[in-house]
Amino acid sequence: MLKHVNAAPAALSRTVVLGAGGFVGGAAARRLDQDGVPVLGLARTDLDLLDGGAGAALAARLRPDDALVVVSARAPVRDVPMLLDNLRMIESVRQAIAEQPVAHVVYVSSDAVYADSPEPLSEASCAEPGSLHGIMHLARELVLRLALEGSQTPFAVLRPTLIYGADDPHNGYGPNRFRRLAEAGQDIVLFGEGEERRDHVWVEDVAEIVRRVVLHRSAGVLNVATGHVASFRDIAELVVGQFERPVGISGSPRQGPMPHGGYRPFDVAGCRAAFPGFSYIELEKGLLECRRAAP
Repeated sequence: MLKHVNAAPAALSRTVVLGAGGFVGGAAARRLDQDGVPVLGLARTDLDLLDGGAGAALAARLRPDDALVVVSARAPVRDVPMLLDNLRMIESVRQAIAEQPVAHVVYVSSDAVYADSPEPLSEASCAEPGSLHGIMHLARELVLRLALEGSQTPFAVLRPTLIYGADDPHNGYGPNRFRRLAEAGQDIVLFGEGEERRDHVWVEDVAEIVRRVVLHRSAGVLNVATGHVASFRDIAELVVGQFERPVGISGSPRQGPMPHGGYRPFDVAGCRAAFPGFSYIELEKGLLECRRAAP
């Protein structure tokens, strides 16, 4: 659960976004900037956290009254070398905030840190990842938590579920790939019959949660999920329905078991309590916004 240092929204003098050249980090930096919050966005071209001396270089850019939003990662993690690279990156961040402490730290993690469960996942659910990607995020959360232990710096961890948006670079299975296939007039091929049900969150809603956490100087853990699940077949049908050109949807033989047992719901009471005036966009509307925003 989140606790707010600022009962009313109030920005620090500047927010530094690590990973501002990426999908989620870029959206967060833009949303903060739109709200008039001074932002220093750092992409890999500005500062490569894998470089020797990256910790000192980042520390030189930080100020004591900054909020630091950490989104930069090599993801999704597919092998041990990628895992180790991500740990090296967070070590650079740890060195930086040890040398130059800041006023607030926000880490954008993942729901992959949770063990599978047939019950809706909450912030109190068991963090026992079953993938290298989840291990990476949970380890990085711990590195930052230990680095800030005993300090007065609020530390917030955001754990979003599957994220979709027009600028997604991964073209992963789901809304992003389905929309691009439909735009090209190509059929959508599902894994199995697309029966697994998952929660999908629009990247602009993730960015809005980041903005609110920064302005409230929030501390604690928050899942970023809508609380609604949809099957991949339902998503494909929603996408196809937004195009005039007919697009086929077909199943295919599965190569393995359904991820997470085919069902991964969320209890969003924590988000409602933290931000009672916020509501996530409905999936159908979010998909339409993606189509409008697509280049």
